[in-house]
Amino acid sequence: MADTGDIRNIILLGHGGSGKTSLAEAMLHKTGATNRLGSVDDKTSICDYYDEEKEHQHSIQSAIVHAEHAGKTINIIDTPGYPDFIGPAIKALPAAETAVIVISASAGIETNTRKMFELTARANMPRLIVINKMDADNVAFGELIKNIRETAGSQCRCANLPGADKASIINCIENETGDSPVMDVAQAHTDLIESVIEADDELMESYLGGEEIPPGKIASVFVEALKAGTLIPIVFTDARKEIGIQELLDIIAKDTPSPQQAKPVELKAGEESTELAADASGPLAGVVFRVGFDPKSNMKYSTVRVFSGTMKSDTNLLRNDEKKGIRPGHILKSQGSENEPIDAGIAGDIITIAKVEELKIGDVVHDGKITGRIELPDVPEPMFALALEPATRGDEQKIGSALDKLCEEDPCFKITRDQQTKELVANGLGELHLRVTIEKMQNHFKLSVITKEPKIPYRETITAKAEGHYRHKKQSGGAGQFGEVYLRVEPAERNADPPLQFSWDIFGGSIPGQFEPAVAKGIREVMQTGVIAGFPMQDISVSVYDGKHHPVDSKEVAFRAAGKGAFVDALQKAKAVLLEPIVNMEVTIPTDNVGDITGDLASKRGRVQGQDVLAGNYIVIKAQVPLSEVTQYNSQLKSVTGGRGSYSMTLSHYELVPSNVQQAIIAQYAKKKEAD
Repeated sequence: MADTGDIRNIILLGHGGSGKTSLAEAMLHKTGATNRLGSVDDKTSICDYYDEEKEHQHSIQSAIVHAEHAGKTINIIDTPGYPDFIGPAIKALPAAETAVIVISASAGIETNTRKMFELTARANMPRLIVINKMDADNVAFGELIKNIRETAGSQCRCANLPGADKASIINCIENETGDSPVMDVAQAHTDLIESVIEADDELMESYLGGEEIPPGKIASVFVEALKAGTLIPIVFTDARKEIGIQELLDIIAKDTPSPQQAKPVELKAGEESTELAADASGPLAGVVFRVGFDPKSNMKYSTVRVFSGTMKSDTNLLRNDEKKGIRPGHILKSQGSENEPIDAGIAGDIITIAKVEELKIGDVVHDGKITGRIELPDVPEPMFALALEPATRGDEQKIGSALDKLCEEDPCFKITRDQQTKELVANGLGELHLRVTIEKMQNHFKLSVITKEPKIPYRETITAKAEGHYRHKKQSGGAGQFGEVYLRVEPAERNADPPLQFSWDIFGGSIPGQFEPAVAKGIREVMQTGVIAGFPMQDISVSVYDGKHHPVDSKEVAFRAAGKGAFVDALQKAKAVLLEPIVNMEVTIPTDNVGDITGDLASKRGRVQGQDVLAGNYIVIKAQVPLSEVTQYNSQLKSVTGGRGSYSMTLSHYELVPSNVQQAIIAQYAKKKEAD
């Protein structure tokens, strides 16, 4: 078992196809962790072990592997690269000290690469850039380095360079001479030295005084430069030929921070936050950042980054603020789909626990000596939706159980039940995301579903003040039911949270306070189903100000019905309208396509908010567009840009639907209701 100071945790990030998984496989093979070089193309990769990953030849879930090199244990988190599967990558960020951002030499900086630069910069993570596939033909290396520096900053410096034959690597710390197709080696050496010594005032003074800085001193402050952000090293590899892999492993082992050297994780409890040192003898604290189910046995595995303390098989483990203890059982070390028992998980390590059903992504596990949360980054809101129906009658319960497991694995996959239509709705980040997830359900659980057109999550609200009244009176022998409610409604602030602003303004006991929850429940039932087209309501303020009760016949059920009826009465007078979701879109396209795309977005009722010019003759168009207009945007964008464009979208807000669109939606709802 490695000491905390001998652990290195890295996360491989970048766009799909850049070679992250191939890089992980090469590191495993080079260190002897595997006896053959796994391949994505041959479907022999240790990291891509799900059937869907092998079939599509790209990752859909993060994978955890490890290797030993130069006396260090290197934990490697291989993450998906396509934007539709970004959730697992984002949630895994805090589990690593160093982000390794992989760029394909031929493809350059792509959409997800830019996104990861932004996320890791926001998290103040030490970063290392790997230019993979360096043997590709016709690569303009000078232009690529320029684009990287324009995107990520001038602190991006070449720590090594490919030799003239592209089969060898030149170390830029130790060498000032050599022949490289990328740049002058002496210049690379000087640039690197200057970025490193920025992190050390004493070395900076010596350097400015004309002193020669020996490589040994440079190496001693390399980690500090990474942590300070004065240096983002660039290294070169060809993962499939295993060129540059030894050099990459050396940099990771020698020059990236250990958990003890990295910034301590923050534990937040309310307004207070405390730092947790990476100390194996300290209080136990870790966070679950990955959940997966074995593709063969469907056994649940929860992967934990241990930040402090030591976890053993007999540790009484607590989850979040719960008091009930959990026995973790065997502490496991993951190598892709294989898991080997180890004695303990110590501070700084990444370990796996099997068969603990309670654990979810984001859960803090501890021994009761700490309180608070370890925050994981937020993931995009899944905006693409499909209605699902069982292909085989009677499979509803099985499908529900399978979908729950898929939701546990993927933080950007959600399932909701439409209150009005009773439809099961799957929500994801895009068409590919949902298609692959449904395919996964079919492969793993032998369950098939029929999908319907994407559902748009419209909302209803009101635009005027109104009053409502309802008397619920029921007498059928025996005890009766009686409740009477008067209330007022008015529009609340747009996109308010919570969607219902409820106030109980009864004076003089006309309705006893014990019936307030029942009235509120009746109102909230209507909030879920709406009044004009069956959609949930939002941005409504309700004041219950009067009513009547009966000392014998008044019951909760009566006031629930009275509250519901009074609310519906008021809503029918309050000019109810539909709201539609507006999404923020970032569309990355070649400059040649700007006119076509801006015109297309305008035709979809979109509003262009601005443009950013990117390196490599690309532009990002930022726009706000109604979600209903872009549900099939992936195929449209591919068609216009010849497959070179990409986009991402997140929920921005809700706003009024144009009257002609609203009339069509209401008419469609009325027709369906009549048919039902």
